[in-house]
Amino acid sequence: MSDHEVVRAYTVRLELVDEPGELLNALDPIAEHGGNLLSIFHERGNRTPRGRIPVEVDVEATPERFDRIVESLRETGVNVVQAGAERYSEELTVLLIGHLVETDFSDTLSRLETCASASVADVSLTVADDPEDVSSARLRLATHAGEAERTLDTLRDVAAEKDLTVIEPLTAGEGR
Repeated sequence: MSDHEVVRAYTVRLELVDEPGELLNALDPIAEHGGNLLSIFHERGNRTPRGRIPVEVDVEATPERFDRIVESLRETGVNVVQAGAERYSEELTVLLIGHLVETDFSDTLSRLETCASASVADVSLTVADDPEDVSSARLRLATHAGEAERTLDTLRDVAAEKDLTVIEPLTAGEGR
């Protein structure tokens, strides 16, 4: 049996919008791509920094099926915070400074999420009282092993386009 045929247990951490049917929508790709559901931890009473509900799902699948499950979750708009222990093995903490709200902070986060090598694990945003003043955000980014520089390149590009300052990384390369 090759490594691609071996069934392994994986954990997927998600952020779901608090609306009826969102959990079911997130579970559909698991069944559709041959994953075996082991457990679900739905933290209904908690909220992520973006106001969503954290959900942890344990599944069994081959590595190939697991990759298809994660890809399908993202394609359906589910925010995958972490997918499997080996998928995101490094963290970066960076600061963004500038007119974050005025330059569409949610767009900035979304563009980082579309970077195939990273996921936004945590956000802390401080908004200035005066619109003329700058705001700041601390971002904790989970990256694939060896992909920290590519993730930072994406962040630098978005920041340059929006005239934001990046203070990078406060901690780098720490395994989970």
